[in-house]
Parts: sequence; C-alpha cells; structure tokens
Amino acid sequence: MSSKRTRFATARARPAVDALRARPACEVLIIGGGINGLATFRDLALHGVDVVLIDRGDLAAETSAASSRMVHGGLRYLEHGEFRLVREAVAERNDLLATAPHYVRPLATTIPLRTTWTGVAGAPLRFLTGHGPAHRRARGAVLVEMGLRLYDSYSRAGRAADGTGVPRHRYAGRAQTFDELPDLHPDTTSTATYFDAGVRAPERLGLELALDAVAAHPRARVATYVEAVGVDGGGVEVSDVLTGERIVLTPQLVVNASGPWTDLTNAALGDATEFMGGTKGSHIVVDNPALLAATRGREIFFENDDGRIVLVYPQHGRVILGTTDVPADPREPARCTDQEVDYFIELAAHVFPEIPVTPEQIVYRYAGIRPLPRSSGEDPGAIPRDYRLESGVLPGTQVPLVSIVGGKWTTFRALGEQVADAVLSRLGRVRVVSTRGVAIGGGAGFPVDDARDDWAASRLPGTSRERAGVLLDRYGTRAVGVAAAEREKGSPWERMLGAAPGSGLRDAADYSRGEIAWIARNELVERLADVVLRRTTLAFEGRVTEPMLEDLAEVVGEARGWSRAHRREEVEAVRSELLDAHGVELGRRREWLPALGRR
Repeated sequence: MSSKRTRFATARARPAVDALRARPACEVLIIGGGINGLATFRDLALHGVDVVLIDRGDLAAETSAASSRMVHGGLRYLEHGEFRLVREAVAERNDLLATAPHYVRPLATTIPLRTTWTGVAGAPLRFLTGHGPAHRRARGAVLVEMGLRLYDSYSRAGRAADGTGVPRHRYAGRAQTFDELPDLHPDTTSTATYFDAGVRAPERLGLELALDAVAAHPRARVATYVEAVGVDGGGVEVSDVLTGERIVLTPQLVVNASGPWTDLTNAALGDATEFMGGTKGSHIVVDNPALLAATRGREIFFENDDGRIVLVYPQHGRVILGTTDVPADPREPARCTDQEVDYFIELAAHVFPEIPVTPEQIVYRYAGIRPLPRSSGEDPGAIPRDYRLESGVLPGTQVPLVSIVGGKWTTFRALGEQVADAVLSRLGRVRVVSTRGVAIGGGAGFPVDDARDDWAASRLPGTSRERAGVLLDRYGTRAVGVAAAEREKGSPWERMLGAAPGSGLRDAADYSRGEIAWIARNELVERLADVVLRRTTLAFEGRVTEPMLEDLAEVVGEARGWSRAHRREEVEAVRSELLDAHGVELGRRREWLPALGRR
C-alpha cells in the first residue's frame, strides 16, 4: 500500500469503518484488496475465519485493474524454465473458465510469423541460465511450434474437474493465414494460433470474490479506503483515507497482500524489507473499427525483430494495445507515458500496416506495476513470475506477519489457497473445503448458450431478451437483482428525476438508473470513481461525458445518502482521475450544480 492520502471536506458516512471501530479484534487482517488479497480473503471466510480485509483504495483498483485482461498460462515462461508456474497457470485458467464463465471466456491468440529458425540458437542458453543473447530476435516458427506443443500438453493435463479446457493450437501457412487475417503485414509467412482465455471484467471478478466472502461468513469484513499506517501497542493502526480517522485493529495474524507496495507497507509497520522489484506495464485502448474488424475477434501477439512485443486485443468494442515491461518505483504513480503511446502505435503498424492508429483514437490509457520479486537481472522480462511467502513478526509484538511476494493474475486462486493454508496452520486449523471448482459470484448456475433464453424467461420476468443478455454478460446470475431494481416502481429515483429506474443514463442508455442504484447499494461502493472506472466499463470504453457524470452522481448520491456538496466533490475527483491517470479530458466544465440540487 502506498502512503498517498486523500482528504475530503464533506462529512462521509462510513459503515464499514464504523464496524471496525465497534469490533477492532479479528483473527486475520489482510492488507491489500488486489486479486491475491481477495482470493485469500474468500478462502479464509469459507473456513469460518474472522477475517478483515482493508485497502487504501477500492478493490482491484491498481495492479489487478491494469492487466492485459488475459487469463493465461504464460507461454513465454516456458523459455525461462518456469514449468511449475505454467502447469499451475493453465490449470487455473481452465478452472476459471468453469467457475467464472460470465467473465472468463476462451480467447484465440494468433502469433504472426515471418521466419522459420530464428531464436532456436539462443533458446537453450535462455532455458539453462535464464538469460539469452543480448540482442534478441523474434522467435521463428520452429521455436514457437516446440513451445506450443509443450503448452498443449500442460493444458490437456490441467483440465478443470468438469472437463473444461481449450482446443489445441493450430498452424496455418501463408495462404490460410491471409484467408483468415487478410490485413496482416505482407511479410507474414505463417501463423500459429493457440487458446488461452480473456477476462472481460477483471475488477468485477475481484469484487465478486469479496462479496462471496462476506456472504460465506458473517464475521468477514471489508473496508476500502482504509490504510495501514503503523503499529500501536499490539495492534495495527489504520487510517480512514476519506476522513483521517484512526483506529487500532488487533489481529492475531497479518497478511501483507499489497502487491508492488509490499515493502512500503512493511516499512509503515516498522519492518524494513526488500522483497519487491516490480515492473510497469502500460496499455492504450483505441476506438478504431477497422483495427477491431482486422483482429477477427482474436488477440494478436506479435514479436518484432528486436524482441519487442505488442498485443492487439479486442474487448468491449475497442482494441487494447500493450504492453511494456520496464522497471518501476512503487512510490510513484504508474502512468502510461507519451513515449509508450508512440511505441504502441509504431508496433501496431508492424502488425497491420494498412490500418493507421492515431493518438486521436485513444479513448483510455492505463498502467500498473507488476508485483515481481526483487531481481538483479537486467532483462525485466526474465524476472520470475512465480510467487512465494515470507514470514515475519510485527515489530514489538508476537503477531505473525506473512508477506506475499510475486503472483500473477491467473493464479490468484492457487496463491490464495497457499496463503490460507499457511494461515490456517498458524491458527491451529485444517483445510476443510477447497475453492477449486467453486463458482465465483454470478458464475454460479450461469446458463450455457443454448439455455440462456429459458433461464432469462424464468428468472427475469418482464425483461426483454436483448436486455436479459446484456445483464447476464455484465453480472452473470446476479442479474436477477439488477432486473428487479430496474422494475422497481415508485422509487426515490423515479420521484426525483421523473424517470423510471429502467431508463438509461444520458450518453449511456444501456446503463439504467435502476442498475446503477443497485450497484451503489450492493457492490461496496464508496466513491463515484468506483462506479465509473470499475463497476462499469464506461471509462474503459471512453464513453464518459459530463451529462453522464451528472446522472451518475444523482443516482449514486441518492443511494448512498450523499449531500450536494459531497456529489460535487465526487464528480471533480472523477474528472481529475480520468485526466491524470488515464489521459481522458472531458469537455469544458459545465454548470451542473442546479441539476444535482433537484428534488
């Protein structure tokens, strides 16, 4: 967790903080609400542990929200000999396809190839030592084929308990390649297509882990915008980021799940460590219909002659271009720079040269820091992606401190299980249930394609077939609650706005007012940015406008009991965050205060 703090002038009701103040004791305190902390939280709650999770921001708001949105085994890790991690990751990918089918779906990934033998000479050296030739060249068809055959073997062996997996890779010669992907660079001689998975809503999947935990055990608690700032007596002092209030929590054990900020959190607790050495990964999201069509729904994974890699990945009607892998300082905000933007645009032209990508097409940019272990290696791409646990004690106490070092998005369930096992052992308990195969959130009972209409007809009465499909894709089977909110009559929103809950937001008619109100009431929302950036895809798609923010502030503010001044602060905070962190500048500020004051 970083030490950055935020203060607001308006009074803020904080029930989650009130609950901490009323009962500061717990068995386990998890610091960090990224995907790994959330997985650990869910696992422990399923075991009946009195567990508290805090984060200085929103859930899954930093590294977990800044991924390439892939659920993958890590094909490139084979070259560095990380076989255990790849074997585990493909098994976890298959498990997620089965347990979170509303968010995780198979993704065809195509590698354009221009040579046959390049890279083969350096591969044994890289495999044996972790370091290859100083001047990398693109992998040729032979090396790619060798890697994919091994990858397929792990994938088949790691099928989910219900048999869920992905197809084997396939190779296409030049003629077939251009028949399938006619816009590729003319120097392409062949392609290899393999299957991993994509996650269409990583932040929402993280949220649902938290909701599952709270539903599983009444003593499991979540408090966002709460930061660990020190040790006081035998407990951990935490600060409400929004109000400045401080509370001392008294856990029996602490798990530091702060990701790239693990060392900073330990330092705040008085324990100097040097575990982490993360790298920054940046992405841009472009609105380019020609590029979107050119991908044919696939991710394109291209390696340039100098070893530089670009991902071209369609999602939500936009195209993601990424990613970088450069050393990063967790004390500084991770930002996608103009130089990185130029890099992405340049490399995109190496993949689809006849489809220009311009800065004007960028609707969103984002960056995050990978929680990698400290390494003396010069090549960031060669830093191990595996994870480990480090044990210590809170200074001046007998409270055990477990720090998570490393970890990739795909393996969050397995990592959470390993951490939970370590915690349960220290608490004198044993594992009684596994999270493997356990559906996540709206993935429970999710209907397969040919059953969707029947499911919607029986569980979403009065909802059109088209709308039911939208809600299923956004919320899985939790769509039942959203649809009920959209049918609500005589609601505060209807009286206040003169509009039915099922009516859409301005400039985003596919998001209804009832839907947003349901999110605000049921999805651990504390800030307007939580809704704009993470509970919806509005920011990612580049659709946020001033009128839309007015409507969102109205509906969320009504649901959360915000005053007019509070709503103003929240809108200004969203505008500032969009500009600073994501390169999104909304139109000239409008005089919207009277709209917020309507009653």
